[in-house]
Amino acid sequence: MIRKILRLRFIIFLIGWIFTYMSFAIPVKRLRDTSNLIAFQHPSPSYKVHLLIVPKRQVQTLADLNPEDTAFLTDLYATVQSLVKEFDLNAYRLIVNGGEYQDFPHLHFHLISDL
Repeated sequence: MIRKILRLRFIIFLIGWIFTYMSFAIPVKRLRDTSNLIAFQHPSPSYKVHLLIVPKRQVQTLADLNPEDTAFLTDLYATVQSLVKEFDLNAYRLIVNGGEYQDFPHLHFHLISDL
């Protein structure tokens, strides 16, 4: 049921709008907050370390991301590198889901580790 609601065109627009214009109001403890993205702990972690990295603009999937958007990509890499150091992750994965695997209709990355 919730998956169907999250796939409604208005809900997709609303979620993107919130991350673009109201990200300051999202009630999470920010690990990183740049002009391009925010990073925070996953609210329902599946791993010992489970962080979310979310762009601050409307991008539904990785396929929609403009490869020439070097500012976001630079921020993404710098954020991942700094979080890996901060959490002292010896082994980690950076995951992005798409298509039917993407439950939430806004591009986001999972930085995870069980070590």
